[in-house]
This record gives sequence, structure tokens and C-alpha cells, in this order.
Amino acid sequence: MSTHHAIEPMRFHRQFLEKPWGGRRLERVPGFQLPAGSIGETWELVDRELENSVVATGPFRGCTLRELLEDYGPELLGRARRSPQGEFPVLVKFLDAREDLSVQVHPREDQVGALPPGDGPKTECWYILDALPGSVVYLGLKPGVDAQTFARAASGPGVVELLEQRVVRAGDFVFVPGGTVHAIGAGVALAEVQQTSDTTYRLYDWGRVDAQGRPRPVHVEQGLRAIDFDLAPNGPARPKLATTARGARSASLVDVPAFAVELVELDARAELALPVLDRARIVVVLAGAGALRASEAQHLTPGDTWLVPASLGTLTLEAEEPLKLLVVRTQE
Repeated sequence: MSTHHAIEPMRFHRQFLEKPWGGRRLERVPGFQLPAGSIGETWELVDRELENSVVATGPFRGCTLRELLEDYGPELLGRARRSPQGEFPVLVKFLDAREDLSVQVHPREDQVGALPPGDGPKTECWYILDALPGSVVYLGLKPGVDAQTFARAASGPGVVELLEQRVVRAGDFVFVPGGTVHAIGAGVALAEVQQTSDTTYRLYDWGRVDAQGRPRPVHVEQGLRAIDFDLAPNGPARPKLATTARGARSASLVDVPAFAVELVELDARAELALPVLDRARIVVVLAGAGALRASEAQHLTPGDTWLVPASLGTLTLEAEEPLKLLVVRTQE
């Protein structure tokens, strides 16, 4: 790709991932068509070697995110830094847990130098779109659980007794720093923003087996090295929205070195101008319809994920009907 065009907000083709714990609920929340099968995740924006987002809109249609970074890195990223592997730093997905996900942990930032090539740290966060009554997430270890106690229980059902269980409902926000033992419980659908990494150390998988009757592998040794036994995660949190303009409200959900995420809500026919920012942003539509206006207007529908290049100036959100979004900032 060598012909240079003006770089505008862009949407990417959605990638659908079948999972043994997946379902069909993403057809309802946020609300988009699914192929056949048990769809556990959709990857909306990803820059990985084997899974790379392909542009679906505008003059760059058909280009991968990796190709855009190679040809338009400064315009796209601005002052934002890439991942330790040189990738776009943020991955966005939707997730539907018909069953419990595996108990797992991701590497911490301070482990980067010790990880195998291709592996990376992974801090993530979840905005809960829907949750059946009584649904839980498993978030962190109970007080007093140390490495020796956890190692004795790891890979067996007893590990669940060592985890904190938190009831969640639609509208909750959960922050999961690297090193946190966690699992998403059955009945939860969510939007996830994470560092660009797919490094997961599975610790317990609820006795699941594949079509050949084989259990999925667990990674207890790597997981024990990744767990931060001093970490005591908080949450879930209920966002506290504050008025930012007429008919518009927002709340900062998290602002950490990996990324920053803001929840934005607009009443029907309201507008909100976003400040100029010399870093890439991502707009994730959770509900409603409207437009994202730079030099041109891009229509917004539920589930849309738009990458906003750093080189753009004024950016305005316009609501045709009540609109709920996540605005994700990359970091310097």
C-alpha cells in the first residue's frame, strides 16, 4: 500500500470467534448479525500477526490495520506508543459467556522482558452489556491466599473457592490489571478493551472437554509466575456520569498507562464535540444511533467500532436517538 489518501475515521470487518462457552446473545446486545455457531467473541479492532483487522469503509477498504500502521503510523497514532511488539496498542472485542469462562491470568507489565517472543502483558477492562440475574465475575483472590495455597488448588475445582465472586449487572464496569486471576461467569455479555495481547494462562476450565473428549491445556507454572498475590482488585464499579454539554454526559472509567476509557451518553438530537487529541482514539457504540463527524459524517449503529486517527482535528458525536458509547484513548 503506497498511494496516500486523506486519513479519516474507519470501521473494520468484524471477526467472529466460536468458543465452547459462547452463545447467541450478541445478536441482542449490542445487536448485530452472527454467523451460525456458538459465538463467544467478536474482535472489532485487532493488530496481531494472525488476526489483523481489515478496513471496511472509505479509501482504505481492504487494507489491514498493520498495513495502515506501516504507511501512516504518525498520522494514525500521533504521540501514542505501540505495544511492546510494535503493534497497535489496543484490542477491542465483544464477548458472550453462555457458560463460565476458564479461570485465567494474563502477564503483568513488569514481566515483559521475561516473556517468550510474541507474548505480551495484558491489562483489560469490561463494560457489562447484559447479565442474567445473579451472574458473577470472578475477580482476584480472597484475602490470605498465597502462592503455596494457590498452587495446591490450581487446575482443579478447588481453585474456585479461592476466588472473590462479584455479582454484576448491565452498566457495571470492571477493571482487570495484568496479574489478576479472573473469570467471566455464565450469563454475562460485555464489551472489552485490552492491551494488544492474546497471552492467557489458563488455570482451571470447569472440567470441559473438546469433541474428542480432551480437556483444554492449562498453564499452571506460567500462571503462578504471572499472578500478583498482593493485588486486591476493586469492582465492579457503577459509572458516575456528569453533564459535559447540553444533553450529554460522560464518566471516566479508567485511565492507566495501557489505555483510557470514557463512557459517553447523549440524548436524542444532542451533540458533543470531543477535544483535539494527538493520539489515536476508538469509538465503540454500545447502544443507539447517530453520527461521528470529522470532515464527513459516519453513521453509527450498535456494535460499531471506529478508529479515529490522531491527525484529525475537531470530532463531533451526534445522536439521532439516545446514544451510548465508549471512547478509548491510546496513551503516550
